[in-house]
Amino acid sequence: MSVAKKLASQTAVYGVSSIVGRVLTYLLTPLYTGAFAAAEFGIVTGLYAYVSFLNVVFTYGMETTFFRFANRPGTNRQELYDRVLSLLLLSTAALTALLMLLARPLLRLLAIPPGHERYAVWVALILGLDALAAIPFARLRLENQARRFAGIKLAGIVANVGLNLFFLVLCPAVASGKWLPTLQPLVARVFDPTVGVGYVFLSNLFASGLTLLLLGRELLAFRFRLNLDFLRPLLAYAFPLMLMGLAGMVNETLDRILLPMWLPRNFYPGQSSLTAVGIYGACYKLSILMSLVIQAFRYAAEPFFFSQSTDRNSPATFALILKWFTLCCAVIFVGVSLNVEDFGAVFLQRAEYRQGLAVVPVLLLANLFLGVYYNLSVWFKLTDKTYYGTYIGAGGAVLTIVLNFALIPVLGYMGSALATLACYASMAVLCWRLGERHFPVPYPALRLGLWLLLATALVGLGWAVKIAGWWPRHAWHAGLTAVFLLALYLVERPRRAVAGE
Repeated sequence: MSVAKKLASQTAVYGVSSIVGRVLTYLLTPLYTGAFAAAEFGIVTGLYAYVSFLNVVFTYGMETTFFRFANRPGTNRQELYDRVLSLLLLSTAALTALLMLLARPLLRLLAIPPGHERYAVWVALILGLDALAAIPFARLRLENQARRFAGIKLAGIVANVGLNLFFLVLCPAVASGKWLPTLQPLVARVFDPTVGVGYVFLSNLFASGLTLLLLGRELLAFRFRLNLDFLRPLLAYAFPLMLMGLAGMVNETLDRILLPMWLPRNFYPGQSSLTAVGIYGACYKLSILMSLVIQAFRYAAEPFFFSQSTDRNSPATFALILKWFTLCCAVIFVGVSLNVEDFGAVFLQRAEYRQGLAVVPVLLLANLFLGVYYNLSVWFKLTDKTYYGTYIGAGGAVLTIVLNFALIPVLGYMGSALATLACYASMAVLCWRLGERHFPVPYPALRLGLWLLLATALVGLGWAVKIAGWWPRHAWHAGLTAVFLLALYLVERPRRAVAGE
C-alpha cells in the first residue's frame, strides 16, 4: 500500500470513529431535553463546559509532546512512553484529588444548589480516567493501529449511549410499570430515581472506565519510571501547547461558564441562571450540524493541504477549496436556520428549551466562520509559523471574554452567541489578512463575503416575516432557500464553465 493510500485509509478510520461518536452523542439531546427540565440540563451543560477546559489541563499537551519526541532519532519509545505516562499518572492523581476537594466551590460558581457535590466528584473521576487513557491512545496512533484506536473509542461511546438509554429510558419505564413490570425488583436494585441527571455523569464514568480496561494491553506494557532531567524538555515543549489548547477552549466553551456568573438575577422572568444555561446549552447542540461538516472536512482536507504544499498551483487549489466549502456551508446555514423550529421540535422535547432557538442561526454562522478559519490557517501550517495560530487564538479568547462580559448582562444568552460569532469571524478575517502577507492565496474574499451577506439577509428576512400556518410557513422558508440556491446556480455555474474550475 502506498504512503498516500495508507494515510487516506487511516484518516478515514479516525474520521469515521470521531464523527460517528459525535453523531451518537448528539442524538442523546432529545433524550436529555425530554427527561430533564432546563435547570437540570443546565447542570450538565455547565459541568461539561468545565470538563472541556480541564481536559486540556489534565493532559497539558503531553499527547503532542509524546508524538514529537517519539519521532526524534535515537529515542527509546518504550522508555519515553513509561516516563510520560508516569508523569501523567502522578499529575492526574493530584488533580483529581484537588478537584474532588473543590467540588463545593465549583458548584457554587455554576449556581448549582448544595447537595449535588457527588456530580463534581464523578466529573473529576471521568477527567482522571480520560487523562490516563490519553497516552495509550497516542501510542496506538504512533504505531498506526488505527482500527484498534477507533474500535476502543467507539466501544466507549456506544457504552455511554447504551447506559444513558438504560438509566434514563428503560429503568424509569420499568419502575413505573409502563414496560416489563416483572423486572421491577431487578431494576430497583440498580436504579435510584433520585439520582436524576446524575446518571448522565455516571454513564460517562462507566464508559471511561471501560475504555481504560480495553486499553489493558497498552497499560500492561507500562513500567513506572521517573527522571526529572528527562522530563524538563518534555514540559518545556508541552506548556505552550497547553496554553494554546486553553485559548481554544475559551473560544469554544467559556460562554457556558460565564453565563450563570454574569447573567443578572431574574433577567429571564421566572427562570434561574441555571435554566438559562440549560436552554442555551441545548440550543447550542443544534449548531453541531455545521460542526460535523467542518470536522469531516478537516479530516479529509488537512492531509490534502500538506500533500499539495509543493505543487506550484496549490494557491489556486486552496482558493477553490475555500470557495466551495464556504458556499456549501452557506447552504447548510440557510437551510437549517430557516427550518430551525422543526429541528427544535425534534431535538428539544420540552417547550421551555425552544425559547432560545433564536441563537441557533447565530451559532451556525459562527461555526461557518470557524470552518473558514481552519481553511485559511493552512498558510501558517505550511510555512512553519504556527505561533501565529497561538496569537490568533489568544486574541479570540480575549475578545470572547470581553464581549461575554459586556453582552451577557444586556442580551443574556444571545450575547454569548454574538460573542462566539464575533470571535470566530474576527479570527477568520485576521488569519486571511496575515496570510496575504506571508503566503498569498487568491481567495475570492469579496465574492464570498457577498454570498454570506445574502445568506444572512435571507435568514433574517425569514425570521422577521412571520407566516401563520404550517404549510404557508414552510412554503415561505422553502422559497427563501430556493432563492439562495437559484442565485448560486445562476452566478457560480457559468463561472465554473468559463474558468474551467
